[in-house]
Amino acid sequence: MKILVVGKGGREHALIKALDDSATRTELFSFPGSDAIAELAECVHVDGLHELVEWMKSNQIDLCVAGEESYLVKDEGLANLCEKNQIPCWGPHKQSAQLEASKEFSKEFMNRHGIPTAKATGCATSEEAQAAINGVYPTVLKFDGLAAGKGVAVCPDEASATQFLKEVMEERRFGEGRMLVEECLVGPEVSIFAAVVDGKYQIFTPARDYKRIGDNDQGPNTGGMGAVASRQLITDELLAEIEEKVVQPTVDGLVKDGLPYRGFIYFGLMLTKDGPKMIEYNCRFGDPECQAVMPLVGGDLAAFCAAGAKGDLQKNLLAFSEGWSVCLILASAGYPDSSRNGDVITGLDEVKEARVYHAGTKKNAAGEWQTNGGRVLAVVAGADDRLSAVDAAYKELDKVSFDGALKRTDIGRMHFD
Repeated sequence: MKILVVGKGGREHALIKALDDSATRTELFSFPGSDAIAELAECVHVDGLHELVEWMKSNQIDLCVAGEESYLVKDEGLANLCEKNQIPCWGPHKQSAQLEASKEFSKEFMNRHGIPTAKATGCATSEEAQAAINGVYPTVLKFDGLAAGKGVAVCPDEASATQFLKEVMEERRFGEGRMLVEECLVGPEVSIFAAVVDGKYQIFTPARDYKRIGDNDQGPNTGGMGAVASRQLITDELLAEIEEKVVQPTVDGLVKDGLPYRGFIYFGLMLTKDGPKMIEYNCRFGDPECQAVMPLVGGDLAAFCAAGAKGDLQKNLLAFSEGWSVCLILASAGYPDSSRNGDVITGLDEVKEARVYHAGTKKNAAGEWQTNGGRVLAVVAGADDRLSAVDAAYKELDKVSFDGALKRTDIGRMHFD
């Protein structure tokens, strides 16, 4: 089976490794890919989505897997173009991907279908946002569009809210777009993933990620500094409640609203004292949660995605480990405000008891791995119990280094009181 995965980061590296490990024999390709991905898949060099679709047609690609979210809503939309050209695509259509691309769209969807979530107000200007805040802090500010996980700020006071509004609404850090002012929910977070096929779904292993740059959830939001995953993360009763109140109504809502969906969907939830409430959707696998979840997925992922892209959800093709997986991120100096490239990475050859997924690396002229992005590497280890998995992951992470490397030391420990 010829499969092309769209994207270039750690999530895509993990997906490609899982597809490569599938029982189905695969020939793997990636667009745009990376030096690390090139060790598992042939990287495709074309100029845009239309050219990519033409390449897939001429090379008789059997399945396109959407990894990176931006391509789902770019131009006509990756899945839309694939459908037009009879290429099975594991990823939702552009109109459906608005659940992630527009915070207002997703909030209206949740309210329309009775999915528990925080109260929110959409705003076009900083002045409107300040009026919506109305002096109530903490408050949550969300840029309406895609922002690589950095478009959300939990503001404890007026000064932090004013600064974020200036960056987003006046300096246009993420481009043009509106702002959502949202009620601040309190509680531990959990990420639920599902494969959705035309009104049917299969829930994957739950995960929890750590967004803040520093220990004890201090500092600015990032794309994620680590994650833990396990079917033991939440109780069966809580998972059943989330399925009843969030997952099923979402899948039913997609059908009712005429939004075609074949692909992964991410439910970001806050476990409040009033029960689980939705924070956001992602219309693909999370990053870095994907890196934590994929080692726990057994069976034939390639055949599963291929069948799903054609409208057939075959749950029997997958199996899930009952253990724990811990993903630790090493980020470059300056992250998340900036990133320093070109620092040589050492110690990768010493990592023997963990998986390493490359997020922002490239090889230099001497053949050495060096930094090439904000989040650089993910080191992932597993065990039957959480603390053993945490210890194993940090033991292997400590073997890897580069100048200015940033990491958290409480992944898998914090939020487990």
